[in-house]
Amino acid sequence: MSGEQKAEAKVEQAKGKLKETAGHLTGNERLTAEGRAEQAKGDAREAKEKVKDVFKD
Repeated sequence: MSGEQKAEAKVEQAKGKLKETAGHLTGNERLTAEGRAEQAKGDAREAKEKVKDVFKD
């Protein structure tokens, strides 16, 4: 996995976790859902890169 793309996925996951936590703390369900979605997007990006790495080797 390229370092840059891996880092982007991790940043996206971290931002999502922050949003989710902020949503929980404030009782904002929309923010919580946005955070979960952003984490899922980061997870998907990371999985895609891992699959690409498997086929490169």
